[in-house]
Amino acid sequence: QVQLVESGGGLVQAGGSLRLTCVASGSISTINVMGWYRQAPGKQSGLVASITSGGNTIYADSVKGRFTISRDNAKKTVYLQMTSLKPDDTAVYYCNTVPVLRQLWGQGTQVTVSS
Repeated sequence: QVQLVESGGGLVQAGGSLRLTCVASGSISTINVMGWYRQAPGKQSGLVASITSGGNTIYADSVKGRFTISRDNAKKTVYLQMTSLKPDDTAVYYCNTVPVLRQLWGQGTQVTVSS
């Protein structure tokens, strides 16, 4: 059973950057689509970015041009490079498959953007 562990979050000022990392305990090479999700306090979680095994990416409108998702199957890792961060980006960020597999939810990583 694959487990996902997210890291890289933190407190950053608006306009700053962070790189999130999601490491899988097993191979992700057979997983077609991986994604980063986020959940802000009092809000439902939503898909922020996704990437196929072939490298095709899709982004939520709110992060287009600011976030970049990538994956390294050999390292069993998915990344989310976040730039020009805004206070509205404050949330707990999770990685999972697309669509999600409930058993893969990890602890997430907190991103807090101060104004």
